Amino acid sequence: MSDGEAGTYLTAGDRLLFIGDSLTDAGRDRADRASLGDGYVSRIARALRAEAGAGPAPTVLNKGVNGHRVHDLESRWAADVIAERPTVVTVGIGINDTWRRYDQGLVSPVAEFEASLDRVLAHTGRESAARLVVITPFLLPATPDQERWYEDLNPRTEAALRAARAHGAQVVRADLLMARAAVEIGARALAPDGVHPSALGHDLLAEAWLTAARHAPAPRPEGS
Repeated sequence: MSDGEAGTYLTAGDRLLFIGDSLTDAGRDRADRASLGDGYVSRIARALRAEAGAGPAPTVLNKGVNGHRVHDLESRWAADVIAERPTVVTVGIGINDTWRRYDQGLVSPVAEFEASLDRVLAHTGRESAARLVVITPFLLPATPDQERWYEDLNPRTEAALRAARAHGAQVVRADLLMARAAVEIGARALAPDGVHPSALGHDLLAEAWLTAARHAPAPRPEGS
């Protein structure tokens, strides 16, 4: 973290839990609780460990599962999130809700997606004082067919933003971050198949999360 940023709001006592789909999973060994995969979560953990030096660093937990959609997260939220007693919960979900429409014909209505995301954020608010972070889904089309996905993904991204705002969650705009970076270095350098980040893509996501984490969270709305 750079010296010019506002003070960090993470401490050695924090438990940072990341939950989502393959972007979060990133090949982790689900039989090993300590496994963080090889994506943005592991990069965040290494950065925080380096910052801590010889002292204790925040605990980092990865609960991403490849292929999951928002209803899958909701079904395991109590066990994989609430029971872990995290102090910061980061959720990144949505691209599979769009993808399955086009490759399997499984429609995830945006209104239902938003309601499900709203419920898990509300559940966290009722059960804990954990900070909430929402990572928006992104797409860098690798084929002409993927260009069509925006008709489904754009309103889904707006739904994720509404749910985040309703619960005072900080937001990492992966959609904007990756699109801007693609202009400079090319989409394939960031996500060769349009969806899964390259090593460089994960680097950018980790840095964006760390930037958000060093700022104070917004006050949580009453009742959330």
